[in-house]
Amino acid sequence: MNAPHASHPPLSSLWSTDPGTALRVGRGFRLTDVDPSSTPGFDGKKKHAEAELADGADELSELQERLFAASTGGATDAVLLVLQAMDTAGKGGIVRHVVGAVDPQGVDHYAFKKPTKEELSHDFLWRVESRVPSAGRIGVFDRSHYEDVLIGRVRELAPADEIERRYGAINDFEQTLVERGTRIVKVMLQISSDEQKSRLTERLERPDKYWKYNPGDVDERELWPHYQDAYQIVFDRTSTSLAPWHVVPANHKWFARLAVQRLLIDALRGIDPQWPAPEYDIAVEQARLAAT
Repeated sequence: MNAPHASHPPLSSLWSTDPGTALRVGRGFRLTDVDPSSTPGFDGKKKHAEAELADGADELSELQERLFAASTGGATDAVLLVLQAMDTAGKGGIVRHVVGAVDPQGVDHYAFKKPTKEELSHDFLWRVESRVPSAGRIGVFDRSHYEDVLIGRVRELAPADEIERRYGAINDFEQTLVERGTRIVKVMLQISSDEQKSRLTERLERPDKYWKYNPGDVDERELWPHYQDAYQIVFDRTSTSLAPWHVVPANHKWFARLAVQRLLIDALRGIDPQWPAPEYDIAVEQARLAAT
């Protein structure tokens, strides 16, 4: 019999709506309706969010440990966090301040960059399939297979009919992952054009941030409306019941971090991983240990 695990309190009263509901992309969703400075479902301020983030870190850490432990007993569950956003939206901060709260040995973090010559010789999902998390692990895609239908569409890096094919291929791929036991948490961090300009400006004003500035970010910024349209198509085609998208307003970093943490906690609560039962006689081992 599995050992009981500690119960955890429900969402605080500062959440008027469950984040999974408040942020989920459903029928009729329009990205243009999202206010990047809003905090959907959360009625608190920055100080409240930071306190809840600290409190939630303990639960997230325990759930991750249980997920890993359960896999040693044969459980096949895993979690995949997909992070997509325009530059400066805060993906790195999510990785550091949210995912960073758990044991790094149980996390697989990968950022998909420009495909190599070898990768281009295969189907676009070929390089992704080898990076999905195995049982007991949390995988993080900091940029993902969605780059192939976002920048691929905006920059016309593939024929139009190939881009169209990819939406269906992504849905099939994610369905296979879910059927295999992987919970997929797909998050798009939405900032405003003005907020991005402010964050890029800061990178050019502070020597400790020069390294984060990439001249190519301005090139992509000039295509902002095209990327917004490409994201809308992604949501229309790939926000499914098995792997829905969540759009998180990200002008306030504190809200984005708390929201993503809650989405991860909810995914792990849904799995409810259990400590594995021992494969040895506890009483016998206690006696043997006492005799040494």
